[in-house]
Amino acid sequence: MLLRVCLFLTAVSAIAQSRLEPGIQPFLAFRDPVLALTHVRVIDGTGAPEKPDQTIVIDHGKIAGIGAEPSVRIPEGVRQIDLTGYTVFPGLVGMHEHLFYPSGGGIPMYKEQAFSAPRLYLASGVTSVRTAGSLEPYTDLNVKELVDRDGMPGPKMDITGPYIEGPGGFSIQMPVVRSPQQARRLVDYWTEEGATSFKAYMNISHEALAEAIRAVHRHKLKITGHLCSIGFTEAAELGIDDLEHGLLVDTEFDPGKKLNVCPGQQETLGVIENLDLKSAKVQKMIHTLVADHVAVTSTLAVFEAFIPGRPPLEQRMLDAMSPQAAESYLAAKERASGNPARHAAGWLKKEMAFEREFAAAGGLLLAGCDPTGNGGALPGYGDQRNLELLVEAGFKPEEAIRIYTYNGALYEGKLDQLGTIAVGKIADMVVVKGDPAALIDDVEKVKYVFKDGIAYDPEKLAQSLNGAMGIH
Repeated sequence: MLLRVCLFLTAVSAIAQSRLEPGIQPFLAFRDPVLALTHVRVIDGTGAPEKPDQTIVIDHGKIAGIGAEPSVRIPEGVRQIDLTGYTVFPGLVGMHEHLFYPSGGGIPMYKEQAFSAPRLYLASGVTSVRTAGSLEPYTDLNVKELVDRDGMPGPKMDITGPYIEGPGGFSIQMPVVRSPQQARRLVDYWTEEGATSFKAYMNISHEALAEAIRAVHRHKLKITGHLCSIGFTEAAELGIDDLEHGLLVDTEFDPGKKLNVCPGQQETLGVIENLDLKSAKVQKMIHTLVADHVAVTSTLAVFEAFIPGRPPLEQRMLDAMSPQAAESYLAAKERASGNPARHAAGWLKKEMAFEREFAAAGGLLLAGCDPTGNGGALPGYGDQRNLELLVEAGFKPEEAIRIYTYNGALYEGKLDQLGTIAVGKIADMVVVKGDPAALIDDVEKVKYVFKDGIAYDPEKLAQSLNGAMGIH
């Protein structure tokens, strides 16, 4: 009897592991180490206008040639893929991503999505991510290791350590940092364990944030923050590298703001709604960020989910979700319909205007979908929606793609490898049907995703996780 139980448990373990670690072969579109993409439009990620009828040669993971056909030599016998009617742009570099997702039911916990999130990111054309805060850092680190050795499909990963949060965090899964010394120990420990970036959170004290920044910089890493107890100008002066979400979470303009205290969200939003972006105080904050080289990460998709009637309900989202996750999201979407539409839409428009203002001033604007909130911004799909919202905000499609590619690679210190389509760079690229420069919604029509020159089939990736989002 004991032998049978052991054999059963071994079999269950093997099945579970094989589903998590099937390798990448089942998801490939084709396996050629050298191939040519012909007659394809190219949006190269620099912000320049698209180029029609181009040829791209991929050779063992790198871009070996790009240009109009007469100027590009296609090696003899190489597979040629005619992409007439398609567009290629660099793989997205998502800078506010997570491997967790809301558990629903109003419970302040999040479920790790180690199985489904990496596949959905890759299927959507997100070839690099920064996890921007971890609730299960060892899981995140192990997923990165599996992906890096082709044990499972997924994007390249910059693993952010546990949230550096003070007392009062919204999730019971977060550490509670009560002193500068504890902040330093957290950074030192998780750097040793393999974290490659850090994130401060809403209730951290000025003193703890200052020490965390010093510790992170000693390790030659970067730290971002979704802050509330500390305003943007204060954080910039302390030396933070990036600020998440933008103006809608900056509390420094609240006249009732107290030192090291996070004011109520509704109070902050009420102040922001009536804030003049051209006023001296806002312009001073923007120019402080630019002068101190502090980036800002756009997460318009997670904000949009709280606006009545938005975003459009997509069947592909419901297909990816478990029945319970879909039910929870639809209920949250229904609750959002009770929000005052004028105020919610006004907040989104104000954030869009701020992001344009920040970028126009020379600020480094990044982007990511932040798959939290009410569950309406799924990994990958939310990034595509964020691209569309950047265009709605007033950026040209080529500029929005630059924000999501070039800018992310620049911040990560990898612009020599990623972020644009150029000879010598890693072949991380997305092929979509249509022309996003004419209709940005075409970014959703993904035909192939190239990561390290390997062509993935997004349909196979999406089908492999159907019904899993919200479970694992």
